[in-house]
Amino acid sequence: MTGAKGMLAQAFLKKIPEPWHLLAVDIDKLDICDPIAIHKVMEAFRPELIINCAAFTQVDACEEKKELAFSVNGAGAGNLAEAANRIGAYLVHFSTDYIFDGTGKIPYKEDDPARPINVYGASKWEGECQIRKHLKRHLIVRTQWLYGEGGNHFVRTMMRLAETQSVLKIVDDQVGAPTCTEDLAKASLELIDLEALGTCHLVNSGQCTWYGFASRIFEEAGLSVKLQPCTTAAFPRPAKRPGYSVLGMEKAIGILGHPIPHWQTALKHFMHPA
Repeated sequence: MTGAKGMLAQAFLKKIPEPWHLLAVDIDKLDICDPIAIHKVMEAFRPELIINCAAFTQVDACEEKKELAFSVNGAGAGNLAEAANRIGAYLVHFSTDYIFDGTGKIPYKEDDPARPINVYGASKWEGECQIRKHLKRHLIVRTQWLYGEGGNHFVRTMMRLAETQSVLKIVDDQVGAPTCTEDLAKASLELIDLEALGTCHLVNSGQCTWYGFASRIFEEAGLSVKLQPCTTAAFPRPAKRPGYSVLGMEKAIGILGHPIPHWQTALKHFMHPA
């Protein structure tokens, strides 16, 4: 597993079955941008499965560091796919809703046209293309709006801001599906057990705006914070964001045979662990 120190990898590490002989590495042990280093690790360990959680996910920073974004998210994914092909491994890779332009009105399907509107989305789409080019035995999982233990995310940001601000302006014209890394890792492992191939969307079910997400966070936390909805235009960022990027999950549900928990249920469990 690459990107082992990241939020998603941490969720995987809690759920991976005991019998697995696991090698978990981060950039200090393996830089996926270095094909020679990848070759050495793969030849030494000879994994049957590669789970790629490594990525440059700082969306706004990608605008300034375009070369790095494409090196990690694009070429890096391709390097892993080439290595997997050489040793006959199964590669599971994580992509994003940001490959779409957000002009849709209904949940995006896996085969809808990719039209990224920022560098992050374009670099992640390049990674998908590189994997499809070099390796047949792969699973690309697209997801969105992640939060979970051990990372910087919207839930943590809202709770931090609530400590010092009584009024918060929150964007109310971007629609997606908040997704807990714990549910994502669990469902991904089920797909791996079934040896699913191709591209699949995995998110918590339902949808909301960032404003709706924030409202639910504070409701679960029992905090009285005044929220003011605002437009994306009123909160400018270096990278453009898709307005509507909900990912349809008919394919995943069909493979798994069950739905993914609703985002409100997932948030409740995250904020009030048993």
